Amino acid sequence: MDLYTEGDPIADTRAPDGPVETRWDRHRFEMKLVNPANRRKLTVIVVGTGLAGGSAAATLAEQGYHVKSYCYQDSPRRAHSIAAQGGINAAKNYRNDGDSVHRLFYDTVKGGDFRSRESNVHRLAEVSVNIIDQCVAQGVPFAREYGGLLDTRSFGGAQVQRTFYARGQTGQQLLLGAYQALERQIGLGNVEMNARHEMLELVVVDDRARGIVVRDMVTGEISTEMADAVVLASGGYGNVFYLSTNAKGCNVTAAWRAHRKGAYFANPCYTQIHPTCIPVSGDHQSKLTLMSESLRNDGRVWVPKAKGDDRAPRDIPEDERDYYLERIYPSFGNLVPRDIASRAAKNVCDEGRGVGPTGLGVYLDFADAIDRLGRKAIEAKYGNLFEMYERITGEDPYEAPMRIYPAVHYTMGGLWVDYDLQSTIPGLFVIGEANFSDHGANRLGASALMQGLADGYFVLPNTLANYLASNPLEKVEPSHPQAVAARRDVEERIARLLAVNGDRTVDSFHRRLGQIMWEHCGMERTDAGLRKAIDEIRALREEFWQRVRVPGDGEGLNQSLEKAGRVADFFELAELMCVDALHREESCGGHFRGEYQTPDGEAQRDDERFAYVAAWEYAGGDRPVLHKEDLKFEYVHPTQRSYK
Repeated sequence: MDLYTEGDPIADTRAPDGPVETRWDRHRFEMKLVNPANRRKLTVIVVGTGLAGGSAAATLAEQGYHVKSYCYQDSPRRAHSIAAQGGINAAKNYRNDGDSVHRLFYDTVKGGDFRSRESNVHRLAEVSVNIIDQCVAQGVPFAREYGGLLDTRSFGGAQVQRTFYARGQTGQQLLLGAYQALERQIGLGNVEMNARHEMLELVVVDDRARGIVVRDMVTGEISTEMADAVVLASGGYGNVFYLSTNAKGCNVTAAWRAHRKGAYFANPCYTQIHPTCIPVSGDHQSKLTLMSESLRNDGRVWVPKAKGDDRAPRDIPEDERDYYLERIYPSFGNLVPRDIASRAAKNVCDEGRGVGPTGLGVYLDFADAIDRLGRKAIEAKYGNLFEMYERITGEDPYEAPMRIYPAVHYTMGGLWVDYDLQSTIPGLFVIGEANFSDHGANRLGASALMQGLADGYFVLPNTLANYLASNPLEKVEPSHPQAVAARRDVEERIARLLAVNGDRTVDSFHRRLGQIMWEHCGMERTDAGLRKAIDEIRALREEFWQRVRVPGDGEGLNQSLEKAGRVADFFELAELMCVDALHREESCGGHFRGEYQTPDGEAQRDDERFAYVAAWEYAGGDRPVLHKEDLKFEYVHPTQRSYK
């Protein structure tokens, strides 16, 4: 099966050299500036209002740019960032336990299984300390110790306590901070907010991103919006698996439309499986629920030692329990990174020692912590999470262990960007989960919020200014031929979806696509499975365009039409994910190939052949073009990743 061609290598030409500790400061000083009077003449489009998009739009408007902000939710504060629970990392070292910017840098490169850029990761670690100050100034109610200092807790992949948190609602509180900053700028007239609008196409004029085509999801009106630059902050693509911890609206369409216009898509096979989710309970489910990784601070993960032991957990004596993470990884115990914990859970369930009705579950037990700290202390730290679990399952986690199992959560892959967060299309910047830049093959817990706010508050406002100052642009109207062509493409695509008039629902296709992806491109991938998946995806995609039924029309609210467009893009993305996973003949982080593992079942990297970013170019058919960006490690030298 001839699946792709290989093109010229790609390089990050914006990345600075010299000591890693000074690269960002020197680069920032060397970049051009836009003076305040000229900023008022420039317009920037920001797609997405989560932590990355909300913070970016608020900051750019505060600087004086005119910002057009778009989201498909009915309010910016409904962005999926609000669902993040456990915390945000920062190298403040308030605990005086040995943390530092360099340690956060080291942990992140190692946690990503040596598949991320050192320059990007060090900048992220540097900026992390500023994020906390920014959010405290906004009034974000971080947890505090008795003496009034901000409290921190542990997260996976680190032996220090660097995770700042607001009970189990950290994402919500951080988003409200960015939201109020955004609303202030909306009130001042500096941000033009467009809720319930979905981006359906990128407008490229003279090889530069100059606008987007959007559909008003209430009226059905299609419009072309122009600007001097476009920023995508549209989140990840985990819903390609149908069942994930993502909100149902999360999709890949904004990024995929940009990819088809020339933006390279990097490392799409790097998807994160979160180990701490409520297990699937039946075919009726349309999404899964995350239980925060912070619960692994005090909860102990275990399964029965004996296969098929279906006794109630409290009836199983201590000596008949296997606290397998503590046994296999004594240095990190229950706080190993997510990819490690997820595969370990899968392994014990594959051995027949899983718990619950389906056998696909493990226990997360708080009995020891309640005995040691008291119920009130546990309620103070995790009360809303325990309440959420009880509402969903009908089981009281104070009295019986939670049951958890891995599920799709985050995507480390995304549109390729350089050090300035600019894609391969000049003028198109990509931030937050929508880009690939900082996490390598596996994201450490509590680093998503860190990256989103780092990009939006501190990195993009500098690098975007350099682009705008270096590239004076003539004003472009929606009547420009290339803008008209982009709008026509959207109208024709909508008409095509409505014209099929078949006999199967959009959801039936999406669910089947998710099953294929979970089975063959989920926690474990193999050559045979991935090739089978590609064949099945192609057949299902062909059937979709012959049998999908989209009721109604495009002249108003039509959620089936919205979903149909998103699922059509998921089909194309899914195939690229499988091709990427198939070509990478190694295991690393969230990408685990069954053929490439150590004798004790750990991921086996091949640094000699695969220490690169896989940046895929859309070539108009079924054979994408692979461009390799070699990764160089000067400060954190690749080793066999061990948490034992």
